Formats: sequence, C-alpha cells, structure tokens
Amino acid sequence: MDRLAMAKLSAWRRKPSRKPLIVRGVRQCGKTWLLRAFGSAEYSQQVYLNFEREPSLAGLFSADLDPHRILREIALLREQPIEPDTTLLIFDEIQACPAALTSLKYFAEEASEYSIAAAGSLLGLAVHGDATFPVGKVDFVDLHPMSFEEYLLAGGNEALVEYLGSLAPGQTVSAPLATKAESLLREYLMVGGMPEAITVWLDSHDIAAVEDVQQAILDSYTLDMAKHSSPTVFSKLSAIWRSVPGQLARENKKFVFSQVARGARAKDLEDALEWLVSAGIAIKVNRVAHAGIPLAAYSDDRYFKLYLADVGLLRRLANVPASVIIQPSHTYPHFRGALIEDYVLTQLVASGVAKPYFWRSDNTAEVDFLIQVDADVVPLEVKAEHNTASKSLAVYKRTFAPAHTLTLSMKPTVDGHLPLYYAWDVAGYLMRLVA
Repeated sequence: MDRLAMAKLSAWRRKPSRKPLIVRGVRQCGKTWLLRAFGSAEYSQQVYLNFEREPSLAGLFSADLDPHRILREIALLREQPIEPDTTLLIFDEIQACPAALTSLKYFAEEASEYSIAAAGSLLGLAVHGDATFPVGKVDFVDLHPMSFEEYLLAGGNEALVEYLGSLAPGQTVSAPLATKAESLLREYLMVGGMPEAITVWLDSHDIAAVEDVQQAILDSYTLDMAKHSSPTVFSKLSAIWRSVPGQLARENKKFVFSQVARGARAKDLEDALEWLVSAGIAIKVNRVAHAGIPLAAYSDDRYFKLYLADVGLLRRLANVPASVIIQPSHTYPHFRGALIEDYVLTQLVASGVAKPYFWRSDNTAEVDFLIQVDADVVPLEVKAEHNTASKSLAVYKRTFAPAHTLTLSMKPTVDGHLPLYYAWDVAGYLMRLVA
C-alpha cells in the first residue's frame, strides 16, 4: 500500500537536527507497517522491538537510561549491529514501556546520530502524560486511517487520482469517470480506512470478512479502554462510545450528555469524553456562533458534535447494512448525512487541515464545517447526493459575507464546489482558492 505519510518519514531522516521520531495514531491504523516499510526502503537494516509483545524488553531500561549502553545491549540481544547511518531502530508499542519512552530524551541529547523511530497508540501515550514523556525531545508524525486517496491508490486507481488532481475551477468530471469515482467512494464509505479492512476488501470483496475485521478493531478499542482506565471511568467511556451513532443520527447532531445515560450531566462525563478525543478514536467539532479570526476564540466547548476517526468503523458500530451504502436509497436519511459528514471530516483531518468547527445560528441555521485558511474563514457545506441547495449556507452568506464558500456533494463540477470523491484535497483547493 502507498501511505502518503512515507514522505514525512523520508523528510525526517534528512533533517539536520533530527530527534527521535514518534509515529502516533489510533490502534491498527498502520503505524507498524509504515515504520517497517520505511526501514526496508531507506536503511540497510532495521532492528525491531515490540514492548507489548515482549514485556521482558523493559529490562533493557531498568538499570539506567544511558543510550549507548542500551544500544549495545539491544545489538547483543538481537545479534545485529546498530550503525548510525544504516540502521533504523524501531520501538513499537512504546507506551507499554514508560522507561523506553523517557529514554528518547537521552537519545536526543547524547546519541542523536542514531535513527530511532517509535510507534505508539494515542490512548497509551495520553495515559502516561508529562511524567514520562520526553517533551521537546522528539519529532512527531501523526498517522490516520487511510484516506480515500490512499484507498484509490491501493486499488490501482493511480490514473483516477491524477485526473481528479488535475481538475481546475470551472471543469466538470466526465460522466463515466464520475460514475466510477462515485462507486469507489461508496465502497470506501462501507469499508473505511483501516488498512486491514481495505486489504481484505481488495483481496476478496467479501463484506462479511470486512465486517469481521471492523468488529475486531472495535473490540480492541473497548479492551484498550478497559486496560487504561478504572472501572468507573471505563463504564463512562463505553457509554459515550456506544452513544455516538445515535447522537449523529439525530437531525440536530449536537452531542447531548443526557442521551448517554439517563440523568447524566456534562460534569459527570467530560473526563471520559476528553479521554476518547485524546486517544484519537473520536473527533470533537465545536460550535462557533461568530465566524471571526481566530476561530478558536469563538469556540463554544459546551456545544459540539462527536464523530469517529474512521467512517467504516462508524458504519459498523451503528450496524448499518453495507447494502444501504452501496445502493443509494432513502433509508436512514439522517444517519446517511452523518456518515458523509464523518467521511469529509476524516479527510480534512488526514490532510492536515487546521481544526474544523461548525457554525450554528440562534435560529437553527447551520453550516457543517468552518475552516480557517490564513486570514479567511471558509464555510464548507456537505451534501450526501447531487443536490447542493442550502438555506443555511445562504443565511451564513447574508450574515458574514465570506470571500469564499465551498460545497461538497456528488455533483461532478469544480467551481466553489468539489465532488465528495475529491474531498481529500480540500486543504489544497482552499489554499489555491484564497491565494
């Protein structure tokens, strides 16, 4: 598979002031695969340690955190020399060994000539906090589930990616290619971006096998929640987690704490909610009532929507049949819109767009996302099919007179509008739009 983050790893290797690298992301989004593929492509050899699979490796860090001693002992243990220019040393599941995480500080200060790359789940890293984290002594690459662009590349659709990327404002996707791209997007909405789910789908086109993978991932998230929290916090985590599809299925998708559990209040659940967000499993999108710069200054942390980090897992968690996605119908209209919003949001996050917000007026007009691009605030309206009419966007325009707006739908035109199957380049399009 082609992971676009590989270019970030290559850039890290060439940095003159390189620090140890941590690749962060939710479980099973491909962190280990990425590091192993990077090591194979750009180094003569790689030395791999997995602290979760081999807990005894923690003993390497128990005496002290002298990086040169640690390197000597790893080389002896693995019977491989570790050379600064030709070896990639991989610390996988580093959150399982807090001392190894702390040691990265000393690798940065005393052995910076070595290539040290670590992978860790966001939840595990968040749990350890600043007590063991080498603040300021590491570089980061954030890895997300595979974007739709990466899905197309994995399926051998490089020419389609290149074609969509070449479209200029005023152009329209040709009808045959629009049909093909729309069909592939519906597949992605069903399968999602988890690499194992994509591999199974591309190899077999067996949706039952895909759903087995998705369910296993969901189960692993639940086990992680139990592992890293107290029984009291776990009960709140799992209740919020289970409530996400129902919250998004409502016409007003605002997250309501009382819908998590009868009588629940924000102060009772906020710690668990922030835990899920810190883990990268959920994405919180806050409301702004005013479209000013910076958007963060107008954010209302009490009024928000909660999405999942992968659209395929959201579909599976909600138990929406794949047939509803593959064959468009009027079934599940509200959840269908939520699924498309979740898809667009994950593409925005994967492409590095600054934190999205949404706008809602006092009289219920609502725009799905607001994006800050330099000194501009660009409203994004998301539609599930070909219709692009939006009363809420019209209200927003009258209220704020934005310089630019953007609508995403299945409509195949590019002109203040992008087809949903080109949502992975919203960031690039907006930069060109406001330039």
